[in-house]
Amino acid sequence: MQNDYLKSAKTQFEYYKTLGDKTIAQLDEAQLFWQYNEESNSIAMIVNHLSGNMLSRWTDFLTSDGEKEWRNRDEEFEATKGTKEELLNKWNKGWACLFDGINALTTADLTKEVFIRNQGHTVTEAINRQLAHYPYHIGQIVFLGKMCINQNWQSLSIPKGNSDSFNAEMFAKHK
Repeated sequence: MQNDYLKSAKTQFEYYKTLGDKTIAQLDEAQLFWQYNEESNSIAMIVNHLSGNMLSRWTDFLTSDGEKEWRNRDEEFEATKGTKEELLNKWNKGWACLFDGINALTTADLTKEVFIRNQGHTVTEAINRQLAHYPYHIGQIVFLGKMCINQNWQSLSIPKGNSDSFNAEMFAKHK
């Protein structure tokens, strides 16, 4: 079972990255930097936060604390302007760091202890922590994207009203 864990975790990370990718692809620059109000986060802020977190957590994953001294978490939530290309570069840089980190792990690493903000976690616990954290924020990205696009939103899963036809298609396939 442990051999399957790393593969399963990577598959889940890939799935949530894809949801973010497909949302960001539907948005223009103005929508990426739009905030509902001054207290809310834009998609760009969430991307900055996710990228900062991924770079901090997954750089030297097994050998240094996951909260790096060079990270400025508060700055990740400051309103900025930029281009969609710059934002995508940050997004992809964070994910590349995550996938480099998880691809380097072995089953034997799962019980090793790593630290996040000086708090010990097994590698499995640290991965689970990120598997809860990243989808939380990607859900926010998807929600904000749907708000921005409204009726032009391209569904990322089963479109409203299509559950019966989707299920019929799925159950028509052989196991």
